[in-house]
Amino acid sequence: MPNIAVLLKEEIARLSRKQVRGHVEPVRKASGQHRHDIASLKRQVAKLERQVALLEKKVLDAPAPAQSGNGKQVRFVAKGLRSQRERLGLSAAQYAALVGVSTQSIYNWERNVTRPRSEQVAAIAALRGMGKREALARLERLGQQNGKAAAEA
Repeated sequence: MPNIAVLLKEEIARLSRKQVRGHVEPVRKASGQHRHDIASLKRQVAKLERQVALLEKKVLDAPAPAQSGNGKQVRFVAKGLRSQRERLGLSAAQYAALVGVSTQSIYNWERNVTRPRSEQVAAIAALRGMGKREALARLERLGQQNGKAAAEA
């Protein structure tokens, strides 16, 4: 016959575990629910941060309207710059000479890597109404002026 003390000790341990399980189980369920809610909130925050980043990028990359000489606002669009240059039949170097910037600037503007300053946007806008002949004539005048400046120096 087993010892009564051993039986009593086992019964007390069993009842203790049962009672502890009754107190711990609701806490475990609540903890699991909290972890689920936290994960859901983290996903929601990440989604909102992506949306904010996208909106910030749109706002920062939005074309800043520039003022032309006649007070009218002018927009800069990289695709429009390339089509204007091609319409005039000019190379990037020739177009850069007309605007008064480097060839690399034209290349970067067309690829939308950088944006022109407002004075440069105004110069680009001034070229919009120009035809091929007028653009070539202006290039020749610029070439003659640069030639005179080089001869004088």
